[in-house]
Amino acid sequence: MPEFSYVAVDANGQRVTGTIAAATKREALTAIASRELYPLEVRSEAPARPLFSFGRRSVPAQAMAVVYGQLADLLRSGVPLLRALNIVKSQSVHPTLKEVLGEVARRVEDGMGLGDAMARFPGVFSEMASSMVRAGSEGGFLEEALYRVAEFTEATEDLRKRVKGAMAYPMFLIVIGSLLVSGLLIFLVPQFEGMFQNLRERNELPGLTEGLLAFSQFLQAWGIWVVVVIILGFFSVRAWLRSETGRRLWDRYVLKVPILGGIVLNFAVARFCRVLGTLLKNGVPILRALEIASEATGNVLLGEAVHKATKNISQGQRLAEPLAACKLFPPLVVEMIAVAEEANTLETVLLQIADSLERRTWRQLDVGVRLLEPILLLLVAMAVLVVVVALLLPVFKMSGAVG
Repeated sequence: MPEFSYVAVDANGQRVTGTIAAATKREALTAIASRELYPLEVRSEAPARPLFSFGRRSVPAQAMAVVYGQLADLLRSGVPLLRALNIVKSQSVHPTLKEVLGEVARRVEDGMGLGDAMARFPGVFSEMASSMVRAGSEGGFLEEALYRVAEFTEATEDLRKRVKGAMAYPMFLIVIGSLLVSGLLIFLVPQFEGMFQNLRERNELPGLTEGLLAFSQFLQAWGIWVVVVIILGFFSVRAWLRSETGRRLWDRYVLKVPILGGIVLNFAVARFCRVLGTLLKNGVPILRALEIASEATGNVLLGEAVHKATKNISQGQRLAEPLAACKLFPPLVVEMIAVAEEANTLETVLLQIADSLERRTWRQLDVGVRLLEPILLLLVAMAVLVVVVALLLPVFKMSGAVG
């Protein structure tokens, strides 16, 4: 949430300065007036940065989960918030996190709420964490909110590591297979070129062997440039995918890929349900919770559908109706959400949906990876077989001629 600095006077005419978090300048003026202050100057502040900028991945998620858990333990033990922040800061070994915690502690000491102070560093504290902590501070359940943030962060990081771990072996096979075939083409195949020269002069060299020798010569002459082009292409595609247009087209394409599209969509829906359910369970208003959850889906199309649902809900419509209209959410999920809204158990059912979807999707991913491994091994074996056959065909032909 944006932050505004202000200069005001109180009822005694004393000059007062400070900062306040609000969505707009008008809301900031209203909040200042509610404190029985008369604002003289209100201006928007850019998010603060410490001595150096913090990227999205500058602090590991596991380290953030530990920080949330330690803060919750200290607060539950009766340690004051400011002292708890300083204790966690002193125990942190990550330099970026240590500096950020020091800035947060300083702002809390100046009277700012913990959630608002965390929101000043969006590269370290997620928007979901800031909103849940802010709701916990206002509702008097800050320790519980911090525990929930720690659990959510650990669960999300665990899922990410499981997916990366599942794809590690297939990627290893792709890399090793590519290096193996390239090595054969660059170093082994040229050794046979002189042997096949007589057959080539008589136009008796098999087409498969001729093509293999030509491709080998191409790699010897231009192999380095091929590698350079591949690397540049990789970084160019990655930069394009980070753009709005590229991300939209990629998300649209991925959802249409058989098997893979269903896995990606289910993970995105599960993430949406988990974020929304966690926020609602911690007292965050549904409109604000939907806004945060729409950005946390990881899929542009799904996020836009949730954003449209937010507009419909603000007009009095139920959540299940616009989600069903977008045709991206599974019918079973929509039906469960509709029943949960009627029974007033939406946050609980959303978390159950997330657990169920993640378990089911993980099984699908596990089966897909198990099928992918023999397919990749078969492709590598076929590539090697093509090289061997292309080299043996002329040998058999020469042997037959000699015989």
